[in-house]
Formats: sequence, C-alpha cells, structure tokens
Amino acid sequence: IEAHILINFLEQDVELPAIALIVSGGHTQLILVKKIGKYEIIGETRDDAAGECFDKTARILGLDYPGGPEIAKKATKESNMKIEMPRPMLHTKDYDFSFSGLKTAVLYDYKKRPKKQRQSQEYIIAMAKEIQQSIIDVLIKKTLKAVEEYKVKTVLLGGGVTANSELRKQFKEQLSEDIEFLVPEKGLSTDNAVMIGLTALLRPNSKKIIKAQGNLRI
Repeated sequence: IEAHILINFLEQDVELPAIALIVSGGHTQLILVKKIGKYEIIGETRDDAAGECFDKTARILGLDYPGGPEIAKKATKESNMKIEMPRPMLHTKDYDFSFSGLKTAVLYDYKKRPKKQRQSQEYIIAMAKEIQQSIIDVLIKKTLKAVEEYKVKTVLLGGGVTANSELRKQFKEQLSEDIEFLVPEKGLSTDNAVMIGLTALLRPNSKKIIKAQGNLRI
C-alpha cells in the first residue's frame, strides 16, 4: 500500500500533507499522508473493494477478467438504455467504502431482465457505464470531502484501478485548481517492481529488516 502512494514521488516533488486514494483489487483506502513513513488511514473498505466490485459485476455481465478494464471498454460505447444503480455510502459522515451493495444491485437487475435483453450489447454497455460511474462518484466525493476537512493541497492516487481513464478525467474536472493532483502513469499503476524499488529508495533507514529465505519451495 505504501508503494502505491510513493510511486507518485518518482518524478516530482510532492507537497505534504496529502490525501491518498488507494484503489486496487483488494483495497479501497483514503490515507492522510503526513510525511513519508507516517500515514493515517482515515477510511477503508468494509467489504468488497472497488476492484473486487468491478471484477464481480463484470463476471455477472459475462465479461472477461480483470473486470475493471473490460467494464471501462464497454463504458466508452453508446447505448440508448438508461439504468440507475445505487451509490453505496455516498452520503455517510465517515470515509469508509462498501461496494457489495452495488454488486448485489447489479445481480438483481440482471436476473430480472429477460434473457435476450440481458445478453444484448445495449444492456451490457448501459450497465457498464452505470457501474463505472457509481464507483467513480463514491471515490471522488469521499476524497473531496477529506481534502476539505484535512485542508490539504495535494491528492495522490494509487492502485491498479486508478488506471481507469474516466476516473482520472473526472478527478481533474472536479478538483479545484489550487489542489495538486498526482497520479502515476498507467503502466506504473501496476508495476510492482518499480513501486517497491522506489519505496526502498525513499525509506533506506527503515528499521524493518527483511530476511531472505533462499530455501523456500516454489
């Protein structure tokens, strides 16, 4: 998780404190970054993370794994159908996330449709658009709320889900101009080797000692 934050330090200086939104297959977290090595988790997922929700809803729709990129591809296409899904925990006072309700709503909607309709591209595209927008709405609103409360001037994104082009686009549109918005290049969002190497470089004096075990079986 720390590596997902620190990848943003690769090519630029970062003004701290900052709010970091980490969105990956297993994690959705809002973290107050006070300085390198000093973090406070202010919100996290209670059940399905955003990446898990993408994967599970894509499976319902018959799309390939990983679900995030597949739903994003479908969401770029046009459909005349309109579908409305919930925005889980959008208006709660905390910074936690819960996407299992969205997954369940998609499943119920899918099951109630006639087989021919739910297998149609029009339905799949419309549902993909709504799934993606529901997740984006929750992620952005919670992050903006944290920015305002903690009075930071920097927002950092990290995790594989942040490769989503629409998420990046809408963040840039909704953040005020005085907030610095940093997100790694899409290739770096999932490059674990670079992320971990950079983290080791930025924290050379860490007291944690990792002992190599060369005899582990494959």
